[in-house]
Amino acid sequence: MNYLSNGARSEQRQFQRKERADDQLELKDVMDALQKRDLDIKTFAEKAGEEIKNHGKILDDTKTILDGLVKSGLGLQDRLNEVEQKLSRRGAANDEGVKSIGEQFTDGDDFKGLAEKGRGVARMRLKAVTSITSATTGTGGVGVAIEPTRVPGIIQGPDRPFTIRDLIMPGRTSSNAIEYVRESGFQNMAAPVGETLAKPQSDLSFELITTTVKTIAHWFRASKQVLADIPLLQSYIDGRAIYGLKYVEENQILAGNGTGQNLLGLIPQATPFNEALRKAGDTKIDLLRRAILQVRIAEYRASAIVLNPVDWADMELAKDSTGSYIWVNVQEGGQPRMWRLPVVDTNAMPQGEFMVGAFDMAAQVFDREDANVEVSTEDADNFTKNMVTIRAEERLALAVYRPQSFVHGPFTDPTP
Repeated sequence: MNYLSNGARSEQRQFQRKERADDQLELKDVMDALQKRDLDIKTFAEKAGEEIKNHGKILDDTKTILDGLVKSGLGLQDRLNEVEQKLSRRGAANDEGVKSIGEQFTDGDDFKGLAEKGRGVARMRLKAVTSITSATTGTGGVGVAIEPTRVPGIIQGPDRPFTIRDLIMPGRTSSNAIEYVRESGFQNMAAPVGETLAKPQSDLSFELITTTVKTIAHWFRASKQVLADIPLLQSYIDGRAIYGLKYVEENQILAGNGTGQNLLGLIPQATPFNEALRKAGDTKIDLLRRAILQVRIAEYRASAIVLNPVDWADMELAKDSTGSYIWVNVQEGGQPRMWRLPVVDTNAMPQGEFMVGAFDMAAQVFDREDANVEVSTEDADNFTKNMVTIRAEERLALAVYRPQSFVHGPFTDPTP
């Protein structure tokens, strides 16, 4: 048998450590490319959404770019798997200061004597280990016996697509409150009048409305070393932190009750559906058309419909007497539109309820502070424990100018 000298083994380890460092640099390059690809996909996905809204389909140029981004992502994922597998294979060889079980055995006097004589017994005592099993993966100070297979990336929970804010006028403010004057009454007495006769008087009344800026925030605590060793982890936490803000924001804009630090949302300020418009035998599709009519009677024009995903699925699955779907081609699906209006399906809307309204002109979201993420060691005992606190927050206000232009109600008749 041919065994390496201590000097040769040292050179080999130095070479292996250099290889591992090169692999780690390559891993970082791949992760950076994946993150950039994800940002590009998000940008063009938003563009595709606008094109669907404006043109009823994704334009060819955008579709070509999205297809190319998806294909490039598959190549980067393969490259990521390859680099991580190389790092996994080299993990034990590059472990500084800790010898693997095999290295401890071959470096022992018993094994060296056996190698010289060609016969005998070689023994090795394993400290703190009673047996070598599949659980021996690097714990207890004995090195790495079996390397686990690391699945790349982080498996995250479901993401809700946020769309309510996209329906509403955007705005910004540098104050902590928004004030606006809203017409509260209009008695129109205009009429044809004969010559020299007194003209009728009409009356207008106004009210001053104030809506205050609210803060939505939360925080995480993490190990400083872990964030430094796994760059992907901080970007992942940042992303989930912003997602948490937007999740609550959507619920607040739609259904906040206005108490305490809650926004006063669209549903509490909306006009209840006029049950006198409901007819016997009305389907959910019929009721939406009648709600649109109610908005029109109030002299507004509805711009969108908000539904729970379960109710939207019921409408898409509606069939005629022959069993054929009324308006959806099951091979291609259907555009999320009903009665010429875009449909937003979100779990923020309670099942069995609907809202129709002139979202584009009847309400406005004012951003005082955009959603942001900050990291600090100056929190509690973070400094002494090498911990960091990651805080995400945003500040915003919601102004509903024309409550009459929003109609909210249940699909089922609430009267007995």
